[in-house]
Amino acid sequence: MAVPITVTDPSDPRLEDYVSLTDVALRRRIEPERGLYIAESEKVIRRALAAGHRPRSFLMTDRWVGDLADLIEQAESADIPVYVAPHEVIEARSGFHLHRGALASMRRPELPRVTDILSHATRIVVIEDVVDHTNVGAIFRSAAALGVDAVLVTPRCADPLYRRAIRVSMGTVFQVPWTRIDPWPGGVERLRDAGLTVVAMALTPDAASLADLERVPPPRLALVVGAEGDGLAPRTVAAADVTVRIPMAGGVDSLNVAAASAVAMWALRPSR
Repeated sequence: MAVPITVTDPSDPRLEDYVSLTDVALRRRIEPERGLYIAESEKVIRRALAAGHRPRSFLMTDRWVGDLADLIEQAESADIPVYVAPHEVIEARSGFHLHRGALASMRRPELPRVTDILSHATRIVVIEDVVDHTNVGAIFRSAAALGVDAVLVTPRCADPLYRRAIRVSMGTVFQVPWTRIDPWPGGVERLRDAGLTVVAMALTPDAASLADLERVPPPRLALVVGAEGDGLAPRTVAAADVTVRIPMAGGVDSLNVAAASAVAMWALRPSR
C-alpha cells in the first residue's frame, strides 16, 4: 500500500492550497487564479473523481487512510501527494473544523459553452445573483434529483465550486452540467433564441399561479430564480415570457429560493 506523507506543522507550505477555507473573499480571489477548488468528504471526492476532475493533492486524518486506500494507491501511481495530519493541524491550516476527515485540492475543469448547454436541454435552471453558497448547493441537488438538464449561473452568483456549495449539493455540482451566462439579463435572448420558454419566478401582481403552468408546461423551458431578499431583477422579469409564483398560505409571502426552486422543478418536470 502507498504510504501517505505525514504533516505535523500547520504552516507547512505543501498545504498552501488548503489555507483559510472560511475566508470567502480570499477563496474568490485565489481559486480562479490558481484554477482549483476544495472537495470535502469521501462521497464528494469520489464524485469529483468520477466526473473526471483531476486532483492536485489530498489531505486527511489517519482515520480515513483505510477507507480511501484505493484513492491513495491511485494517487501514488499518478505522483499526486497524499498528506495525513492530525485534526488540530488541519483545523489550524484550513480555518474550520473538519467533520468528514478528508479534503482534496482539485483542478477546476473548463466550463462548457452556453451554446453547448442549450443545444439539447429541455429543462434549464438559471440562478440569478444568489450569493449564499448553501442555497446554490441546495438548488443543484434539487436539479439533479428532479431531472433538470443543466444550470446556468449569472456573473454575480456565488461559486458552485465553493466548498460549502459542493458539500450541500452532495457533489451533484459535478453531475449537473453548468456554466456561467454573461451578460445578464441580456442572456435571456439567448435562451429564447435556443427555443426555450423563459419562466421567471417573481412576486409580481400579474404573476400566474405555478399550478396553471403545471397543467400544460412548455416542452422546453428555462426556470429563472432570483437572489435572496430582492428576488429577480425587474429587467429579468420584464424580459421573461412567463412570470409565475407559488400560491402561499398562512400569511407567508414566499419560500426560500432553494425551496421555491425545488417546488417549481417538481411541478414543471419533463416526465409527467
